[in-house]
Amino acid sequence: MLVGNLMNKNPVTVEPTESLAEAEAKMHGGNFRHLPIVQGGKLIGMLSDHDIRQHHGHLKDTRVTGAMTDDPITVTADMAIEDAVEIMLERKISALPVLDEGKLAGIITTTDMLEAFVEMFGVTENDATRIDLLLDPTPPLDLPRAAEAIQKCGGEVLGLGTYRDRWQEERAYYVVFRAKPIEAVTQALTKRGFRILGIH
Repeated sequence: MLVGNLMNKNPVTVEPTESLAEAEAKMHGGNFRHLPIVQGGKLIGMLSDHDIRQHHGHLKDTRVTGAMTDDPITVTADMAIEDAVEIMLERKISALPVLDEGKLAGIITTTDMLEAFVEMFGVTENDATRIDLLLDPTPPLDLPRAAEAIQKCGGEVLGLGTYRDRWQEERAYYVVFRAKPIEAVTQALTKRGFRILGIH
């Protein structure tokens, strides 16, 4: 998935001549915590609610340029979401402006990332179930075989993925599917040798 698929393509912005009071009103009105500062379509800085709090008592008298982060870290729409997440974690920031040929094309936030994460795990799908598995090396078991077992039970596979549990050396796998009864799926997977970690 790419940044361009998740970003807000029409972010609210402020101009450098606006005051922090005006910026705060925009944040409260839109229920967000970051504002790109734009001049002539070009990004010149980023302003957060934290930046505004540092000037409490002087919001009407302070321009956004007096509190903004100039030369902010940016990403492009064709960047992979995983790379954007790494930047956020490494830099401890919760929003990234998205540029296209030097001009602001959008903004992506941790909220957008979390929504994508929830969607990947199938939580937003009606009647979806996620089953976490461990795959035994012998006999060879893999996700396509797990998906096949689910489909043979009349289930519909909605998604497949993998993750590493920080407390386990083995890599865990998950399948998001829609099927009733779920017990038929778990029995079929167990019969084929899959070890079930959990059902969500």
